Amino acid sequence: MRFADLARTFDALEATSSRRELVALLAEALSLAADDELQPLIYLCQGRLAATFIPIEFGMADKTVADAIGVAYDADRAAVLRRYDTLGDLGLIAAELRAARPSGADRETAVGVLDVYTRLHEIAQASGEGSIARKVELLAALLREVDALGAKHLVRIPLGRMRLGIGDPTILEALALAHGADSSLRPTLEAAYNRTSDLGLIGRTLRTDGPAAVAQLTIRPGNPIRPALAERLGDAAAILARLGRCAVEPKFDGFRLQVHRCGDQEVRIFSRNLEELSAMFPEVTEATLRLPSHEAIFEGEVLAYNPSTEEFLPFQQTTRRRRKHGVEALVAELPLRLFAFDLLYADGADLMPLPYTKRRERLAALLGDRERDALALAPAEVVAEPEELERFFEQAISQGLEGIVAKKLDAPYQAGARNFNWVKLKRVSAGRLQDTVDCVILGYLYGRGKRAAFGVGALLVGVYDDERDEFATVTKIGTGLSDEEWRTIRERCDKITAPQRPARIFSRIEPSVWVEPQVVIEVLADEVTRSPMHTCGMRESKLGYALRFPRLISFRSGDKRPEDATTVREIIGLYAQQGRRTA
Repeated sequence: MRFADLARTFDALEATSSRRELVALLAEALSLAADDELQPLIYLCQGRLAATFIPIEFGMADKTVADAIGVAYDADRAAVLRRYDTLGDLGLIAAELRAARPSGADRETAVGVLDVYTRLHEIAQASGEGSIARKVELLAALLREVDALGAKHLVRIPLGRMRLGIGDPTILEALALAHGADSSLRPTLEAAYNRTSDLGLIGRTLRTDGPAAVAQLTIRPGNPIRPALAERLGDAAAILARLGRCAVEPKFDGFRLQVHRCGDQEVRIFSRNLEELSAMFPEVTEATLRLPSHEAIFEGEVLAYNPSTEEFLPFQQTTRRRRKHGVEALVAELPLRLFAFDLLYADGADLMPLPYTKRRERLAALLGDRERDALALAPAEVVAEPEELERFFEQAISQGLEGIVAKKLDAPYQAGARNFNWVKLKRVSAGRLQDTVDCVILGYLYGRGKRAAFGVGALLVGVYDDERDEFATVTKIGTGLSDEEWRTIRERCDKITAPQRPARIFSRIEPSVWVEPQVVIEVLADEVTRSPMHTCGMRESKLGYALRFPRLISFRSGDKRPEDATTVREIIGLYAQQGRRTA
């Protein structure tokens, strides 16, 4: 497959507002790819060179890519950057400059997808003295070999801004369609993805060995497992009515991590959105290497902790440890403890099908007595009465924690699933909602008066519909942000603006500027109301659901993907719980 053909597909994906067409276009491209092209093509669709958990980074910032564009097309770097200030997209600038050259817009180019993929790998792997100049030279050489459309999309790959409007569920659906199957194949693909987190591996296995082989893909140390997620209920009685006798654990206010011990000397640590964070938590690595199992995968929550006072420090303190440089100094200044709560794999055995109680027993045996280590077993208690659960909840709150998670005793670990095997209950922060909501910015409206200086007056935000792989609007946020936060939002949004409504956004409201659904924010509101304007839950009704009096609490893009945001089903559930409390 020529890269020019893939670029045309990318352009069509970017231009459509129909999710059905999005899937069809992507499926056609996947079906046309040769066997050895399919896996690289899937990664390129993600704007990557490998699965999301493999840390291959291009190391090219906007100005470095601007240098490559200038070198490729004999343009002044300053002029490229001035044009960038106007357009906000280096891909469009590369296309303009390529089109201005003789036959630049439509010259047939023979460079293939595999060739582009290989040479992008070479760019990413360039390191050491003179590596930046080498990266610029290699990208410039590649830009000369593609047409204008190819230049537009090629430039966006090292910047990680593909603007295609496709998420992982869309790629899985397209893979099923490309294989000639109906929607019945999708659960098999999704289950394999939840175990392996590698869309390229799934695509290659499906093409070469068929659905049965995909179903056999299993977990392995080094490949993160998509985390199980908790549902919400409003009080202790509702939790016990749903789960019966259950275990309760504290809900820590830190970073959820998945720790993989891969043999005697290697430990890999992943965030909940599958980003590798191994270098940031050396004390967790050292403690994991002292465990008796040579291979293990366990989950826990890491947070700043003062062992002498048994005090949990605020989340803002923990976030200071999420850095790539100066880690050693912070280890001494801000020690962390990881409270492990689940064991998924140990010494060749997949433990996910086991009930919670058995996994808990294996985890306790693995950790042993490590009260003064960077690893500790998360406290847990089995409860059968609302009073017992409420007591555990109040104890967690008194320690400055978020609340509790109740877990069904006989439930397996279901990777990537959000269901009532786990239920969270969080402290009341304000108003009538008992929990914050994770939303995704979908667009913004221009500001007036003082806010005109920021270019943003209100945010249009939404939640995730996991059944349709789309984002539905749930509120607009126009208050509660500082001047600096408005500037930060504008800077983030300027990098992901869209010329029209992205195909995965379902909205009746037209903002001044659409943005790709990428930025996750934590929102607090007074209550959930019915709405004729917002589309959350509107597919089956003339009325949707909306957040009343929303306030932005924090940015969560560092540890949550857009698909990890609060779901439409959760918002509907919050509305129902709220009704029961006020009845």
